[in-house]
Amino acid sequence: MSSKNKGTNFLAQGTILAAAAMITKVVGLAYRIPLTNIMGSEGNGYYGVVFQVYSLALMLTSYSLPMAVSKLVSARVSTGQYKNAYRVFKGAMSFGIVSGGIVTAIVFFGASFISEHILKMGMSVYALRVLAPCILIVAILGVLRGFFQGYGTMIPTAVSQVAEQLINAIVSVVGAYLLMRTGQAMASGAQKETYGAAFAAAGATLGTVIGALTALLFLLFVFGAYRTRLKRQMRRDRTRRQESMGQVYKILLLTIAPVILSATVYNICNIVDQTMFSNIMAAQGMAEKEYTSLLGMLNGQYDTMTNIPLSVASALAASFIPSLVATIQTGNRKQIHSKINMVSRFNMLIAIPCAAGFITLAGPILDLLYFTQDNAIPALMLRIGGISVVFFCLSTVTNAALQGLDYMAKPVKNAAVSLVIHIVALFIMLVVFKWEIYSIPISKIVFAASICILNAHDLRETCGYIQERRKTFVIPCIAAVIMGVIALLVHLLCELFIGPMAAAVFAIIAAVIAYGVSLVGLGGVTEEELLAAPKGALLVTVCRKLHLIRGGYR
Repeated sequence: MSSKNKGTNFLAQGTILAAAAMITKVVGLAYRIPLTNIMGSEGNGYYGVVFQVYSLALMLTSYSLPMAVSKLVSARVSTGQYKNAYRVFKGAMSFGIVSGGIVTAIVFFGASFISEHILKMGMSVYALRVLAPCILIVAILGVLRGFFQGYGTMIPTAVSQVAEQLINAIVSVVGAYLLMRTGQAMASGAQKETYGAAFAAAGATLGTVIGALTALLFLLFVFGAYRTRLKRQMRRDRTRRQESMGQVYKILLLTIAPVILSATVYNICNIVDQTMFSNIMAAQGMAEKEYTSLLGMLNGQYDTMTNIPLSVASALAASFIPSLVATIQTGNRKQIHSKINMVSRFNMLIAIPCAAGFITLAGPILDLLYFTQDNAIPALMLRIGGISVVFFCLSTVTNAALQGLDYMAKPVKNAAVSLVIHIVALFIMLVVFKWEIYSIPISKIVFAASICILNAHDLRETCGYIQERRKTFVIPCIAAVIMGVIALLVHLLCELFIGPMAAAVFAIIAAVIAYGVSLVGLGGVTEEELLAAPKGALLVTVCRKLHLIRGGYR
């Protein structure tokens, strides 16, 4: 394999994972529409806060495992240490089972306390108990995904993610509908609607559990088929220094602990947001039903939309770390800088137009997807917080770069500092300015932007990396502005003649075309980069006919 192919293989693998992430997000978006319609804003509120607890539990048990396992396995596989790589896998599996089992028990048996005293939503207890076993399942799943990623293949992870989401979608919708009726039958009067919403949320979380279990069974099957090759590699391993299980556990803990801290601090802001909002709104006299509904809009519409581009950033980061670790073994600083720049650019080419789309077309997009609801509040949230997508995507990549470079403590420090700034900003917005639910999207911008600034400083100090700006930020931003103007004009004209639904579709299509043409025309993407993309030859032919190509690398 040529050096150029080696340098871009991680991007190809990342693209596979990103494609799977996009498919799962599209499926997720598709099933969240009927799910939101079934549960309503109140059910979405229960569903959303339960998933924040679930996300925090995953931070403590399994979120760090794919990255840690892939990082440690990749470092050993790249030097032919297959036996040591397998020892890392076994040690990580033990860690995942023990930590996942303990946290599952805590969440399941402590569900009443968590829902009543922390979340201030007692009816969320049903969904929390249903979701608890998934913590253990995902912990085991994370180890298997990290093992395959460490070997440089993202295909098992990608396939398992798609299968997981498809099963999740079906079971969630059916479960929410059936359990909603069960909940409504259990109560009468004013409680009928509340019990229906709470049980619907529990039915929706059942889909997450069954989906994760399906993915786990698939990866166990793939791992069983892969064991013959693995044993053959280990027989050829002539490494003299065999790591003891004690050494393996020590290395795992030293790798996992900073990632857990970083990921927990990085993601705990969602729990902080919703807990602060619920408690402050209750103190200001807002009814529980009202602030639960507002959080339902935040989780059901705002988060669902913004998580689509973030899933691409996470997928690229997952493929980026093992590749970066392998490059570090060569000591080639220029290649390290090239990889960080490549994944940052790819991320921004997606994140910037997504942010522009949310800012300009938030209302039409949400009305198209959630046509049975009043989307005025979530649309305004999306317009206000759309820019946070850019900062979150960039911070995900820079976190991965620092972790891959083995500066594990720096993302923890940066996330902790940013969280403190975030909490202060959110408190001021809620208590002083009284911006209510809109405080949360604004505080997310503050949080993510702070991490980006601190991470950029650390990358410059540790490895001398300075982010290229023209092709990474300036040209995509100009193209996104052109895209936004054209999309607004198309939507305005189409709405006058063919109605709002069709206008939204045509505006989105026009936005995609306008951004692509503007990006290439402004020189944001070269001919060589287009050729490396799927259907690249066709894209180059079209661009040449439109006289958009500006040549190769400069």
